[in-house]
Amino acid sequence: MKKYPWRAESETFRINAVVWGFDRYIMQEDFAKISWKSVRKNLRHGFVWDNDQFSTNLFAHPYHGNLYYNAARSSGLNFWESASYTFAGSLMWEIAGEIEPPAINDFLATSIGGIALGEVTYRLSSLILDDSRTGANRFLREFAGTLISPVRGLNRIITGDAWKKRSTHYLYHNFEETPVRFQVVLGNRYLADDNYLFRGKHNIYVEFKVDYGDPLEITHNEPYDYFRFKTVFNLIGSQPVISSVNLRAKLLGRNMEPVPGHTMLVGLFQHFDYFDSEVVLKRSGHIPYKISEAAAFGPGMVYEFPSTTNHIDIRQSSFLNLILLGGSYTDYYNVIDRNYNMGSGFSLKSSTSVKFGNYGDFELNLQHYRIFTWKGYENKDLEHTDPLYLNAQGDKGNVMLTVINSVIGIQLNRRFKVNAEASYYMRRTYYKYHDNVSFETFETKLGLAYLF
Repeated sequence: MKKYPWRAESETFRINAVVWGFDRYIMQEDFAKISWKSVRKNLRHGFVWDNDQFSTNLFAHPYHGNLYYNAARSSGLNFWESASYTFAGSLMWEIAGEIEPPAINDFLATSIGGIALGEVTYRLSSLILDDSRTGANRFLREFAGTLISPVRGLNRIITGDAWKKRSTHYLYHNFEETPVRFQVVLGNRYLADDNYLFRGKHNIYVEFKVDYGDPLEITHNEPYDYFRFKTVFNLIGSQPVISSVNLRAKLLGRNMEPVPGHTMLVGLFQHFDYFDSEVVLKRSGHIPYKISEAAAFGPGMVYEFPSTTNHIDIRQSSFLNLILLGGSYTDYYNVIDRNYNMGSGFSLKSSTSVKFGNYGDFELNLQHYRIFTWKGYENKDLEHTDPLYLNAQGDKGNVMLTVINSVIGIQLNRRFKVNAEASYYMRRTYYKYHDNVSFETFETKLGLAYLF
C-alpha cells in the first residue's frame, strides 16, 4: 500500500475532535468544557493517576488507542510507524481533550494497549475483506470488517475501496502462508461467590478465540505474524458484558531446532490481559476479581515435541513479562469510580496443550501476576483534597494474582466440539497500612464450539 502519513495525522486529530464533540455537546460533560486556560493548566500541572472505573481505564482507553493506530495502519503505514500515532493521539487528548489533569495511566493504556488491540483488529479485518466479491456478500464482508476495525472501514469508504472490484490482488490475507484457526463457543458459565460450590450465578456466554499463524512455522519475522487472542462476553446477568480479553503476540523472534524432531520459537512478546467481574450475590457484596495487564512485554518460548506414534502432539509455551501498567481489585481504596489499585511489576505464564489426534484436546494455562502499588494516599488530607488531583495509584502495597485455567475439548466432527472449562482465581494482597487480604474463587464453563 502507498503510505499516506498526512491522512493518518488528520484522522488522529479528527478522532479526538469527534470524541470531544460528543462528550461536550451530546453528553454535556463538564470535563469536556476545555479552553486555552485548561490546556495551559494541564501543561503546568503534569501527569497524575486518575480515578475512572476499571473498564474505562483498562479497556476503553486501549480501544480508543486502537482507533489512532488504525488511522495510520489503514493509511499504508507499517507496525512501528503506526505505533507512534497512538502515543501522539493519546498525548493530545490528555493535554487538550479534557479539563481534568492528564493521567499517566491513560497515556500508557491508550498508547501501548492501543497498539495491541489495533494490530489485532487490523489483521482480523484482513481475514474478511475480499475485493473480488460483489452484491450482498461484499456488503456483509465490508460491514463485518468495519465493525472489527471502524477507522479502516471508514477509510475504505473514503477511498472507494469498499466497493471497488478487483480481479487480481483482491485478498488481504494469505491463508496458505499464515494459517488461522478461529472458534466461537456458546454456553453456560457459572461464577462462584467467595469460592462456594453451590453459591453463585449462571449466565450465558459467548467466546471468540483466534490462533493467528503457527509460531513454529513462521515464514516472515514481522510483528504479530503470530498471536493468540481470546475474548469472552456475558450475554445476560449482572456481570460485565466484556468478561475477559487476553492476547499474546510475537513482536520478533527466531525459530530453531534444538534437538532433531523438536521445534522451538524464542522471542519478544507483547501481552494484554483484562479480567473483569462485579458482585455475584448482593448479600455477600464480594467482587471476585479485577485483573489487568494493559501494557506488558517480555521474552517467551514456544516448544513442540515430536508427535507420538498414536498422533499425540504436545506444545509448551512459557513467558516472563515486565508489566508497565497493571491493575487489581482493592479492598479499601474507593475514590470516585475506582475500587482497584494500579501499578507495575511482572508476570509469569505457562501454557501446555495436548492434541489427541481427531478426538479432542486438553490445555492447562497458568498465569501469575505480581503488581506493586508504589504511590499511596496516606499522607494526604482526603477531606480537603480534590479527588481529581489526589494522584494515587491506590492502597500502597503489592498483590499476587494467580489464574489457573484448564480446558478439555471433545471433537464431535470436523466443525463442532464440546468444551468444558474451569478457572481458579487466587489473590493475596499485602497492604502497608491495612490488614492483608486473601481471596479465592472459581468459575466453570460448558459450551458448544464451532471451528472455522
